[in-house]
Amino acid sequence: MPTSPLSLRALALLSCLVTGLATGLLGLPAGALAADPVYPPGSRFGFEPAKEMVVSRRFTGFERQGGGATVSVVELPPQAYKDLTANFTDENLKSQGLVVKSRETLKLADGREGLLFTGEQPIEQPAGAPALHKWVFLVSDPTVTGIIIGQTLPAAESDEAMRTMLTSVRVRPALTLDQQVAALPFRITEAAGFRPVRVLGGNSVLYTDGPKDQMMNLEQPILVLAEAVQPAPPAEQRDAFAKAALYSNQTMKDFAIERSQSFRQNGADWHEIVARAVDVPSGTPVVVSQTIRFQPDGYFRAVGVVRAQDREAVLPRFRKVVDSVAF
Repeated sequence: MPTSPLSLRALALLSCLVTGLATGLLGLPAGALAADPVYPPGSRFGFEPAKEMVVSRRFTGFERQGGGATVSVVELPPQAYKDLTANFTDENLKSQGLVVKSRETLKLADGREGLLFTGEQPIEQPAGAPALHKWVFLVSDPTVTGIIIGQTLPAAESDEAMRTMLTSVRVRPALTLDQQVAALPFRITEAAGFRPVRVLGGNSVLYTDGPKDQMMNLEQPILVLAEAVQPAPPAEQRDAFAKAALYSNQTMKDFAIERSQSFRQNGADWHEIVARAVDVPSGTPVVVSQTIRFQPDGYFRAVGVVRAQDREAVLPRFRKVVDSVAF
């Protein structure tokens, strides 16, 4: 799907804001790439991880086992590279918290082009607290653009180790949709007539029922399944947590909750909401089904949206898919 320059800027700057930034110069000799890169599930970008870095379950990328260092990956369309390199100015990056120390255009050993920024991000802590060391590496490929963001506390990983990891990047061929679904941290064992359309971030998938992959005005029902590794709230806060998650969807308004309940199923705590709402872009009345499964190390969330007149036929199918999910 074409992406406008504005949306590319917004996504890139958002990525920087969320994970932190940096800029730097360096050369990469031919043959420096790792023989066996490690690819996060569903990602096209692989690396030779630094010694203490492992694939993250919280985001697409890697994190240090003892904490203090991360490398995250955002994948964008191939045409994004030109727009990003033009808009990643020192001033723009500084407005997102990255103080750029250096930048360098690199020719990788496989012929791909990259633009590496290194710098620091001050931490809002008592005076004298060390700044985060940051790297932002834009990687160009004919089929994909990568934004690779590294950050570390000074004592966690050395700058040399982080730089070596970032510049070991390899880009593999595009995965099929089936391969991306298979790489998710959960399995859907009953699709109930729905089909996958897109996998996002390596931890979420969009399903629909109908011939269109891009849906306007909710012509087709949609179901999004996602796993989060953020800590789950305590039992007494879960109803409020679930409602806040429902209301956070900016594409719908005028929510009217019909049912909100917690229950126990298959040894896990669940919460389910069924609500009426209005689709903002089209003004269409819809019904929303949100189901959350709370786990010791996070939670799983499923959100289904269907036109109000189709609720009786579709809501039971949403639930059938959710009940089939295996972890």
